[in-house]
Amino acid sequence: MIRRSTFPKVLLLLAVFVFFSVSTVHFVETSDDRLLASVEKTYHFDFDNAATRGLRLNLKSALVINYDNGQVLYARHPEKKRPIASITKLVMAMVVLDEGISLDTTEIITKEDARRSSRSRLRVGYEITVRDLLHAALMNSDNRAARALARVTSGTIEAFVTQMNKKARKLGLKETIFYEPTGLDSRDVSTAHEVAKILHYAYDYDLIAKITSEKTYRVKVQNKKNKYVQMANTNMMVHSRYKVLSGKTGFIRAADHCLATLLQNKKGERLTVVVLGVPGDRLRFREARKLADWGFGRV
Repeated sequence: MIRRSTFPKVLLLLAVFVFFSVSTVHFVETSDDRLLASVEKTYHFDFDNAATRGLRLNLKSALVINYDNGQVLYARHPEKKRPIASITKLVMAMVVLDEGISLDTTEIITKEDARRSSRSRLRVGYEITVRDLLHAALMNSDNRAARALARVTSGTIEAFVTQMNKKARKLGLKETIFYEPTGLDSRDVSTAHEVAKILHYAYDYDLIAKITSEKTYRVKVQNKKNKYVQMANTNMMVHSRYKVLSGKTGFIRAADHCLATLLQNKKGERLTVVVLGVPGDRLRFREARKLADWGFGRV
């Protein structure tokens, strides 16, 4: 039985407990001894005053969004489902980081990882840290790295893809579905609208933002003495007059060339630019610059 003299103290302790229970921000400790706040956000875009004409573009879908207020400045077929190729890897990276795996954990590139990935610079047998695999997958769009990350996170590719689709549902992405983690499968589809949301959610992860904004990076091969593999960002917007805050390229034949990127101008204004279905590698960046130039003139 609680004595009357201690009853007010009990009430005070209960009040403190309830306060912190409802206002606590959950943290995940990483191998870098940093604390990443896991704060749930919901992104909504305002299409009411979006322009749909006035620009000559060679692409299937496009969006330009004022990142800071969610206003859509330009939209072309934003709800049309399309393969998104390696833009898929943004969700892949979110799932890896959500699991809280140490970035110093290593995984060996296998023959299965090498399937349909002949252009990779990560050879079979290379042992790479999760941190460096993320750099390879996000910067250089390396498919072997993406498969290795899936295995080290969930044990199998199939189990990992289940987690990716759960993540998509959690983010409210109704038109986005994944069949594998690299984007090579043309059934990995989304819309320009939901790709923009994926980019915004990915940007909330400090490590994804950091990796996807870098120009170059050296991956260390753990089981080879003094062996490094140079990686370069496939997002050529890092060489434009705009600062790249995040982004991801993608290409398979069914998708054509794709790009989702968050840009900042010298005034500090930020734009989200999505281009899908562009019939040319360099053309996608020209179209993205055209949209960025147009958009920053209307922010």
